[in-house]
Amino acid sequence: MTEPADLDATEARRLIGAKALSPVELLDSCLARIAATNPKVNALVTVDEEGARAAAKAAEKAVMEGKPLGRLHGLPIAVKDNRDVKGMKTTHGSLLYKDNVATEDDLGSQRLRAEGAILFAKSNLPEFAAGANTTNRLFGPTGNPFDLTKTSSGSSGGSAAALAAGMCPLATGSDYGGSLRTPAAFCGVTGFRPSLGLAPSPDMGAYLSPWGVNGPMARTMADAALLLSVQAGYDPRDPFSHPADGVEPNIPAVDLASVRLAASADFGIAPVAGEIKDVFNARAEGLAGAGLTVEAASPDFGPAHEIFEITRGIAFLVQHHDRVMTQRGDLDRNVIDNTERGLTFKAVEIAWAQREQAALYRRFVAFFERYDALIAPAAAVSPFPHSELYVKEIDGTPMETYMRWLAITYIPTMAFACAAAIPCGRDGHGLPFGLQVIGPRGADRKVMAIAAALEAHFAASADTARPVPDFAALA
Repeated sequence: MTEPADLDATEARRLIGAKALSPVELLDSCLARIAATNPKVNALVTVDEEGARAAAKAAEKAVMEGKPLGRLHGLPIAVKDNRDVKGMKTTHGSLLYKDNVATEDDLGSQRLRAEGAILFAKSNLPEFAAGANTTNRLFGPTGNPFDLTKTSSGSSGGSAAALAAGMCPLATGSDYGGSLRTPAAFCGVTGFRPSLGLAPSPDMGAYLSPWGVNGPMARTMADAALLLSVQAGYDPRDPFSHPADGVEPNIPAVDLASVRLAASADFGIAPVAGEIKDVFNARAEGLAGAGLTVEAASPDFGPAHEIFEITRGIAFLVQHHDRVMTQRGDLDRNVIDNTERGLTFKAVEIAWAQREQAALYRRFVAFFERYDALIAPAAAVSPFPHSELYVKEIDGTPMETYMRWLAITYIPTMAFACAAAIPCGRDGHGLPFGLQVIGPRGADRKVMAIAAALEAHFAASADTARPVPDFAALA
């Protein structure tokens, strides 16, 4: 029999509304799974069991009394540890914030709680979400539920691992260079990078460095859409925010026979391991063999690597320069590295990057006059040992920076893309393999619909369905 902790969020919410599943029963199942698996996986760094039990009992009472129920009523949700949940620590994975307890919910947490969510845990991340290996000096590494010696990636690695291990039905994350998508790929779950401003960030460090976005993580695209429908919505404090027109809990059905897909294993410029290209090409050929229109094509991303390095360096200067100058001893390598490289860029280089990014964006938008979506691998390599901070080389080619191996996800970020990462079986090492479904800014609902249809297509075959870890091995 399926444990409540393993139910999809949409199904759990339906059962709660039908009085067929108690929020208390669901929470108990999640807490039992956490007790059994989290000591090894280390996905969740704070769990408010007492507060969660009180909230679950209140949620159960509301159901039994026939009160109006929110979209997330009774669902336990893990919040990435760079967002505030009242009464819980927000550490950012940093020694600098090891004792920082939030006095209020941030905007995202407010919205989730208002729709009945039980915010019961914080998920692990690299320090200040810098990098794609979830490890820090405060809590240590998060293991991959499919191989505990491997990384869950990052920076939303704690959320992805918790979902894969069945510790919670939903989790929040954020994404700059791939922080929702790469962990989803490594852990066999779903992550969605929304369009800029859809899930507002009123507390972003600088409005002229808008690359990072908040977004949902889940085990299915339908569950991610449910969570995003609550995260989305206008907030005037975020200058890129806009009304969440068309973002609904339910994804419209799409006939894949009418969808025109472009497929690229590397965009022509991203370092991607040959074995990953082989798996991706096999998936794309399988789609074409099933009657879908799939054409080998990619936007012209031009000097995306250089644009990324310059804009990221400036973003880190905004966020962390003062810390690096005054508290360097308490900071880890990634934050220091990016901040110091940001100091090397001249004004003329920054101006060049802004011009080139604008041109890249226009080329990207024009590409989708022909195609409905672009598919690509969601990660450039198979999950690697978490003892290695980052991927230093791919197929013998050294990576120029600790972020270069993430180019397959950070390149679309430079075009202000929205993108889903969905699971589609395993790679040659038996570890999860993920696919990106990419569209232009504002195409969120269309991209989610196509991703959901592809997810259903892959789920029909045991070879490409979402993988599930061995829970007994994690206990």
